[in-house]
Amino acid sequence: MLRAETKIRARALQLLYAWELQERPPIDRVVVRLLTGNPVWRRSVEGGEPLAGAVADRVTELDAEIEEVADNWRLERIGVIEQNILRLAVYELSETSVPPKVVISEAVQLAHWFAGPKAPGFVNGVLDAVARRAGKL
Repeated sequence: MLRAETKIRARALQLLYAWELQERPPIDRVVVRLLTGNPVWRRSVEGGEPLAGAVADRVTELDAEIEEVADNWRLERIGVIEQNILRLAVYELSETSVPPKVVISEAVQLAHWFAGPKAPGFVNGVLDAVARRAGKL
């Protein structure tokens, strides 16, 4: 059984993916679009909206932080799912009291579930660099 926090992160990731596909409207509009005509989605987005909204609100500075440590990787070369996993984790590292090792572990798990086979190692490396640079590891 998944922890509630893990489900929230996965839901936030799904919302951020839909946000990207819809050309970055406000997160509440993404939720409305997902729920229109499909109330079953309510459980799928429950809890993830505040986290996704917070990430969307700070996307420019989160992206800058990722680009600073992702050596030889421009953000546009990183897959959309991986970008959003990194954004979620960098946001949590900088704005929450969740222990850095937990944030990184959860992000790597999301990469295992939702991204390609090389994504977990890439996500781990970038987040390790972000956490070390911030003095959190």
